[in-house]
Amino acid sequence: MRFPGFIDRRTILRGRRLWLHYGVFWLGAVATGLVAVMYARLIDFGYETFLRITALYWWLPLLLTPAIGAIGVWVTRRFFPGAEGSGIPQVIAMLHDGRELGPRLLTIRILIGKIAVSFLSILGGFTIGREGPTIHIGAALMYSLRRFYPPRLRSMRGGVLERNLALAGAAAGLSAAFNAPLAGVVFAIEELTRGFEQRTSGVLITAIIFAGVVSLALQGNYTYFGTISLDGYFPRSLALAVVLLGAVTGVAGGIFCWLLLNTQRWMPARLIGWRHAHPVAFGAGCGLLIAVIGVAAGGHTFGSGYAEARGMLEGDSQLGASYPLLKMVSMVGSYLPGAPGGLFAPSLAIGAGIGNALHLVFGGMQLPMLIALGMVGYLAAVTQSPITAFVIVIEMIDGHALVLSLMATALISSQVSRLFAPPLYEALGQRFMRK
Repeated sequence: MRFPGFIDRRTILRGRRLWLHYGVFWLGAVATGLVAVMYARLIDFGYETFLRITALYWWLPLLLTPAIGAIGVWVTRRFFPGAEGSGIPQVIAMLHDGRELGPRLLTIRILIGKIAVSFLSILGGFTIGREGPTIHIGAALMYSLRRFYPPRLRSMRGGVLERNLALAGAAAGLSAAFNAPLAGVVFAIEELTRGFEQRTSGVLITAIIFAGVVSLALQGNYTYFGTISLDGYFPRSLALAVVLLGAVTGVAGGIFCWLLLNTQRWMPARLIGWRHAHPVAFGAGCGLLIAVIGVAAGGHTFGSGYAEARGMLEGDSQLGASYPLLKMVSMVGSYLPGAPGGLFAPSLAIGAGIGNALHLVFGGMQLPMLIALGMVGYLAAVTQSPITAFVIVIEMIDGHALVLSLMATALISSQVSRLFAPPLYEALGQRFMRK
């Protein structure tokens, strides 16, 4: 009679171990996929609402955007400190010092604030993306599941469990945001940890797959920017275009990183003092700058830039050569106040604009080819993670015909960007670790 009971007890214990090792991660991955899809739809709804309103009243952003800029800064500083920016630096900081920073930067409160304030910002036309915040949301959601584990497991090996949960959540968030599971794996390796532990690789990959499957089930099998149309002809000038676009996007992305990391060196002292003394008013001022640029650009610099990038990639819209510069200024203005918002989608739009502008130089090349190269170049320059940028873009545009060209452009641009500034997310993460 003891033997069946002994088997039952062993089975229960084994099942519990499997649940703790795999089940919690899978549960968190499914939840991350669901939240990522709902968040994407919320952001799309917010920007569509902004477009509908401004189509009726072109002047409204001059009032609405500064007001929302002020409200966003006040709400973030008052109720959700730690939710500012894209969220990737917070995840990087937590992975380096999880014991101290995890309970402060990866909480359900931060998750709610990230969603609410970024929705408010996109409702006001700020130049932000949802991909970075989705990574932060995924990490916070998975990190909160640590309460399912007994205290003895949470205290083992210096918080490895918490770091693994956050890492899996961040990677799953990227996978669900872009419908790009391979990019989630590469992002976790290259950007978040700069390494890979064999014992966690299987769990991490399955978490990414689960989140991707949920996104696929709810949104269908799609590529983020559609499929680029190439006729198979690759001109001799392609090599020159790769080098030139790599250099131009590297310089532009490096300057952008330098501007965000060195505000004390380029902003006037009076403006810096005003920013510290009156952050809410500074947020309103940045909102006014974004509104003026957006109205002057016919509305094209508002929002993430997804519609503009996709339109250029498909040949449905043509924007002037000034678009990438105006978009970059608007992006800096959106990031400086400190409200939540990501950099991925706006960076892709800026890169697309650079590729579109250089079509004036390479008129014999297919426009989608140049735009794709510009997208991967600028994203690689901003993140200084060329493999991640390359994989993200190739999955988003189904650009397998340009594998070598995209890879070469990403490598060149990331190296050029390093001449101006260190890796942006890592440098910002260091600041969270010093707070």
